[in-house]
Amino acid sequence: MVLSARATTAKASVDIVTTFLARIQELADDPDALDLTFGNPHEMPLPGLSAALKAQLEPQSVDWFAYKTSEREAQEAVAAGLRAELGLDFGPDDIAMTQGAFGAMSLAFALLADAGDEVVIPVPGWFCYEPMLFAADLVPVRAPLAEGSFDLDVDAIARAITPRTRIVIVNSPANPTGRVYPKSSWDALADVLEAASQRHGRRIWILSDEPYRRIRFDGVGFASPVASYPWTAIDYSYAKVLLAPGQRLGYLALSPLLSARDRDELQAAFMPLGLAIGWGFPDAIMQYATPALEALSLDIPELTRKRDRMYGALTDAGFEITRPEGTFYLWGRAPGGDGAAFCDALAARGVYLMPGTLFDQPHHFRVSLTATMEMIDQSLPHILEVGSQLR
Repeated sequence: MVLSARATTAKASVDIVTTFLARIQELADDPDALDLTFGNPHEMPLPGLSAALKAQLEPQSVDWFAYKTSEREAQEAVAAGLRAELGLDFGPDDIAMTQGAFGAMSLAFALLADAGDEVVIPVPGWFCYEPMLFAADLVPVRAPLAEGSFDLDVDAIARAITPRTRIVIVNSPANPTGRVYPKSSWDALADVLEAASQRHGRRIWILSDEPYRRIRFDGVGFASPVASYPWTAIDYSYAKVLLAPGQRLGYLALSPLLSARDRDELQAAFMPLGLAIGWGFPDAIMQYATPALEALSLDIPELTRKRDRMYGALTDAGFEITRPEGTFYLWGRAPGGDGAAFCDALAARGVYLMPGTLFDQPHHFRVSLTATMEMIDQSLPHILEVGSQLR
């Protein structure tokens, strides 16, 4: 065998996703395809995004395109944004600029965990947690969300913890369910993790995956576990709120509630570990643009209209749909209980949804609301008809 054992395991873990992605990429040349699978843009980028990047293209010094780690102006902009959003005293040194949330999570794994350590992940949850952990020589341990409501199940997390547990990953607003968890959930989780850390004599961390933090509906508030549990790191990506996943910009943020000693140790490791994991820093242009990008967002009212259109039509027709409080996805139970069969029947009509099998939930499906309203309107008659046939 040529591949390493961890590469083989990671590949097997993500094969279902890459196979599905290859199938969807075949649609690129079909102008009539109604692709509601991944969170890709189907309209031109935000004007402010292209303006922010253009403003930084002209070099202003000889080292404009030199090697960059975490640019101070970018760190300061992020810290200011976090202070305003979360009400905690983040400083620029708490911020490591990264290649999106992927880079932030990779940095967190390198900083906090050793080979063989266990990391608790939510199910259903993002399908890249598990392969990323395998590739890092870490052991994913699944903890189910509450059945039906998809609330954070703190008791399930507690049952998943062992003496080898080092990190618990949480995701709010959550992909694929769209749930936003309240502070009471984080307070309860903090109590569990503090007790388990004391019991096992080893600190358990929270990695709070927050790329959808600024995409919420109906005035739903946001609470981060960073305010409830000092041993929390936040990973963030601008790809979602800018709807530009091909421009990689994100960060890892340490809790300002950590002791000065712990913060100093971790901050000192940001640059060396960012280098060690493969130069995980964002490109120069993206970092220079960060202060401007902090103020940009996709059109939340328009996204709300899309959510209401799709959610209303499906629930009126009898579909079991989790009403999303955030993200740009709709999560539902497939008519007849077979998500793959439902999505295959729609694909035969040129309508593409994501089967729940990618999230280890074979009875469900996911719809991306980043499609245009026209695409949503064109897809709905097919979704409703196929749903009626499969019931």
